[in-house]
Amino acid sequence: MRVVLGSDHAGFAMKQKMLVRVQELGHQVLDVGTHNNEPSDYPDYAEALGTALLKNQADRGILICGSGVGASVAVNKIPGIRAGVCHDCYSAHQGVEHDNMNVLVMGARIIGQELAYDIVAVYLDAQFSCEERHLRRLAKLQKLENKFRQHSGR
Repeated sequence: MRVVLGSDHAGFAMKQKMLVRVQELGHQVLDVGTHNNEPSDYPDYAEALGTALLKNQADRGILICGSGVGASVAVNKIPGIRAGVCHDCYSAHQGVEHDNMNVLVMGARIIGQELAYDIVAVYLDAQFSCEERHLRRLAKLQKLENKFRQHSGR
């Protein structure tokens, strides 16, 4: 699988370790930054990560900031992105299986590195179920996204 990783300064150290772990799990990695721990703004890296997914440069994304909240809000502004903040393994695999989540967001100031490794492993291993009820809900999400895109003039 092709995986894009991004972070702001608060998530930089975790992202660097996660890059290695994701490769060890056998996946290709695209790093969209940040590339140091100097203060940076999470929306910039959320946009870079989301753009890589929309351009089909990656199959899934992992985005890390301090809490996970800001990065999640930012990346979910991009049509076609389904991101969830996950600080436990159940949410990480369930988000993919039920909601076809394509971006995992984590807070480096919230969870430790070992738990983050476990969360990423189950996220990358999970597959969308394609059950009718989940397809129906995704169609409704798409309809909702399109409705508000039309109203906003985008």
